[in-house]
Amino acid sequence: MYSSREFHKSSYSPNESACVEVAEGAVTAVRDTQNRENGALMFPSAEWQALLGAARREA
Repeated sequence: MYSSREFHKSSYSPNESACVEVAEGAVTAVRDTQNRENGALMFPSAEWQALLGAARREA
């Protein structure tokens, strides 16, 4: 669905050892930088936006 070029490090990843990458679109893919071969979790856009909103409120 997404190529490796479409993923970028999440701004919520605090350091190099605990990175999460995301590829955003109609469906957002989230994967562990150090374990890319395990695939990605997929979230519909509305769910991803709700997660980001909750994270911002908690920050």
